Amino acid sequence: MTAPHPTSLLGVHHVALIGSDYARSKAFYTEVLGLRVLDESYRAARDSWKLDLALPDGSQLELFSFPGAPPRPSRPEAQGLRHLAFRVAALEPMIARLAAAQVACEPIRTDPYTGRRFTFFADPDGLPLELYEIA
Repeated sequence: MTAPHPTSLLGVHHVALIGSDYARSKAFYTEVLGLRVLDESYRAARDSWKLDLALPDGSQLELFSFPGAPPRPSRPEAQGLRHLAFRVAALEPMIARLAAAQVACEPIRTDPYTGRRFTFFADPDGLPLELYEIA
């Protein structure tokens, strides 16, 4: 196996999110989606929480709370991050898990280019999230 070129990107390390209600967002990402907590800290100087969450592939989500953070414009489509997609082996078990937590998913669609199935849902702040089936 060859070593990566020193100027090559190796993957995504983390994605940072800001929630309007830290406890609600923490419960969503840990209890509903099942992400594992790596670290949690309160930063008094910023009156802000930071929660590091692990995904099975080694990448991470960072969840922040910031007092008075403005809502994210989403619809119609705004510039910037469009959505965050999670790989899953099968859609139906994850859709059932979300439904049990009263999280609605859009109807399953099929990507016309890849033939893969996917669906969208939202976190407690309306951030668009996607489940993308890889099996």
